[in-house]
Parts: sequence; C-alpha cells; structure tokens
Amino acid sequence: MLEKVKNVIFKVAIYIRLSKEDMDRGYDDSESVKNQKILLEEYVKNLGEEYEIIDIYIDQGYTGTNFNRPEFTRMINDIEQDKINMVVTKDLSRLGRDYIGTGEYIENWFPEKNIRYVSVNDGIDTFLDNNGNNDIAPFKSILNDMYSKDLSKKIRTALHTMQKQGKWVGGKTPLGYVQDKEDKNHLVICEEEAKIVRIIFDMAKSGNQVGAIREYLNYNKIPTASSLRYNKATFWSNKTIKNILSHEIYTGVTVQNKRSRISYKNRKMRENPKEQWYVVENTHESIIDKKTYDAVQKMIIVQKYERYKKKNYTLLDGLLYCYECGHKIGIKKDTRSNKYFTICNNYRRNSKLKICTCHGFNYDHLENKILNYIKELFQDIDSKKIELNIKNSKTVYDYKKLLENLEKEIELIKTNIDKMYMDKLEGKITEEICERVLNKYNEQIEEKQKQYEEIKQNKRDLEEDNSIDITKVIKEFLKLENPTPEPMKVIISKIKIHQDKQIDIYFNFKKLNKIISILE
Repeated sequence: MLEKVKNVIFKVAIYIRLSKEDMDRGYDDSESVKNQKILLEEYVKNLGEEYEIIDIYIDQGYTGTNFNRPEFTRMINDIEQDKINMVVTKDLSRLGRDYIGTGEYIENWFPEKNIRYVSVNDGIDTFLDNNGNNDIAPFKSILNDMYSKDLSKKIRTALHTMQKQGKWVGGKTPLGYVQDKEDKNHLVICEEEAKIVRIIFDMAKSGNQVGAIREYLNYNKIPTASSLRYNKATFWSNKTIKNILSHEIYTGVTVQNKRSRISYKNRKMRENPKEQWYVVENTHESIIDKKTYDAVQKMIIVQKYERYKKKNYTLLDGLLYCYECGHKIGIKKDTRSNKYFTICNNYRRNSKLKICTCHGFNYDHLENKILNYIKELFQDIDSKKIELNIKNSKTVYDYKKLLENLEKEIELIKTNIDKMYMDKLEGKITEEICERVLNKYNEQIEEKQKQYEEIKQNKRDLEEDNSIDITKVIKEFLKLENPTPEPMKVIISKIKIHQDKQIDIYFNFKKLNKIISILE
C-alpha cells in the first residue's frame, strides 16, 4: 500500500443504496441490501485491523439522480464531524447516478475533507495514485447518469401516450369525480360531490358573483373537497370556486400536460405552453353541459375579481396584522362618520362563519398612539447617546446552512411523492392509501416551507440590519414633522392587534427586537 495510507486508522462508512427502479426492473440478487452489506463488510474486514466500520448507511427506495437521501445526508454530517474518513460502496452507481453530483463528491468534496472513497466492484480507490480505474470513474458516472435519463424518458413517454389517449394519469381527482374501480385511468362521477359542482355552476349562470357563491356555500355548510375526502375543517375560497368554474373537465374533456418537470434531475414544475397540452373530448361522463360551461366562461371574464385599489395610503399601510388569526388588518372608511377604522380581513370576508372578530380600532387614534410611542422611545435613546449600531451584532445561527437543509428535506419529500405516485399508477398501492399518505406529505411540506420562509426572513432581516445604523435612522426620524409610510417600514416589521385591543410592535432592529405592548 502507498505511503499516504500507512499508519492511518481508517474510520469506515459503508454506504448502501437500492432504488425503486432497481427493484422494479427485477434487480440481480447481488444488488439487494442484504448482499451489498455482506460484500462490503467482508471487504473491509479483509483490509486489516486498521480499518474500523463506524456505521452502515442504507437508503432503500431512493433514486441516484439526486443526493437528498436521509442516510446519505446523515453520512455527510458524520464526515463533517470527523467521525469518518473513508467511504465504501459496492459500485459507483450506489453512490449516485448524477455524473455532476457524483463527480463533485469524488473529485472535490471528498479530497477537501481528506476522505478516502472506494468502489469495490469498479476497483476505484481514491488514495491509490497508480490506480488506472480512478481515471475511468468520470466515464462510469456519465454512463450511470445516462441510464437514469433513459429510464426517466421511458416513464415520461408512457405517461404522454396515456395522456394523448385521454386516460387520467393525474393525482387527486377534481371535485365531482373519482377513479373508476375497474379502470384507474378512467373518471366516473361521484354524485355526492357532483351536486356541489352543479350548485356552483347554476349560481354562476344565474349571475351570482364568485364572492356571493362562496358566502352561500360557507353559510349553508356545504362541504369542500378536503372536508368530504379527508375530514378536514376547511372553508370555500374565491380561488377554489373560480378553479371549478374554469375547469373544462366537467364537460367530459380531459386536459393534461399543463405542467411538467424541468428535467429528470430537477423536480420543480413549470407551466407548458397551450400548444403542448393534451386535450381529449368525451373521455368521461360530463357533469355540466357545454352550453352552460361556455355561458359561465363569458361571465367569469365580466366577474373577474380585482383587488380593491387604494387611492390614499395611510402611515401604517401593510404593517397591521391580526394577532388571533394572523391575517392582515385592513383600514376602511366609514362613510357616515367620515372616519377610518381597522378591520381584520379574515373577519370581513367570513363574518358569518365567526372564525375571527372585527379587531376594530379608530385608526387615527391608533396611528397617533403608535407614532407618539416611537417618538418618545427614540428621543430617550437619542438623549442617552446609546450606541445601537447593528453591525456589531452577531447571530448564533448559520441561516444559510439551515435553509440548505430545509431545501433538501422538502426535495426529499417531493421525491417520495413522485415515487408514491408511480406506485399508484402501477397499481402497487390503493388510491385510499395514496391519498392518505399524500395528505401527510403535503402537511410536512407546508410546515417545512413555513419554517423556510421564517428563516429566510430572519436571514434577510439580519442582512438589512448589518447595513443600517439605528442611531442614524433614529436621528432622521426625529427630524420628520410628518412621517410617511416609507420610513415606518424601515423602522417597523409588523404591528399585531389583539382582540382585547392590545398592540404589539415588532421593530426591524435586532437591538430593539422586542414586543412593545400598548393599550388603547
């Protein structure tokens, strides 16, 4: 053995991966998790006493085209903590099939971390300079990548063929339809749901606005799709109703391929141009006749929902939030008194549902109260000559690393959804199981995306703070006789109004990042 590996105790990580594709195509028994484990343990044992297996990392059912795999991620974390200095796999494809990512690890990341990588069947050992197999590793990675690309192309071609034939290959069926028990690629009417669809179209045809339809459905406690299918307590929204009214599927027409993934490596979706859509008529029984549908489409254009555009902007515009439900607080003018008042937007839209309260303030009183408080606070800071330069502040969090980890976790969940969808498509799992698991996955994604946005905002706040001298902002603010909304947004992140009329002010500056409570 070469000098560079002498007198070194190798802390070995055995990495094993078996993808769903490997299992589907009837993998060779030597590729099974059990036999990979036996092979690699025997290999390390024969190397000698200076080689110690620290842990075995097994990813079963994960594609090799990306590296967002739970056990692989755990192994990388252990490497960063110096628990491991050698990685062993059965062959190069077990490490990954994306030649760019695989090459990045073998050529750059592992060498930077002084990690020895061995691919047993390929004869690759990155610590052996005279090993000719190391030189052909990039070509093997390209071949592995080409395999994944070819497999993805075959799956996509099969899906497009079914879509062109008008077969349903979507996930969740639209309200009013379920998959045929005899043919999962054919839709049949669910009469319980179809009644709701007909109510919506009938109301629209009669000239009702989308908002009026929403209020009728919610007031009469007509269940949403989530309520019927997953027993979730949800309410009708304008967007949901408009989606139903514009969905051509209710006339017996199947429209698919509206969106597609960017590539077999990138799971993100993008909108396809209309000429790439697959539109097939008479694929299933219609719920709405074509004449009614066409009439409603013309009315939707007339009824197009436009947000109320304000002519005058108040000092606290965009800063007010409801403490109880989290929605924004709007500012409305009372035509009788000619005064402005605050109102929770969630309450305003759904007052009959009693899911929140008004949160009504006399706006002028609220604005004066907050403005006077900020002036007094800033005058106190200025008079005491307190230095509050945010550039001196430090953060204990590595926001970038947290965001990267969350991105990986979200991508992993999305990959699992894709795999589950293919299982359903191939009849390996039932629709009921698929919907139940999909519901859980979506909840996980929603929670992690919420965490992501919060961390992203914290990162953004920190970057902004590092470029702002609070002392300078305070002095400039105190010079203003009539402040405008712009400096208020520099000073304040948000203002939350409680039901009991307590007010919480959140400042943008870390040194002042505390909640100030003011009672009316």
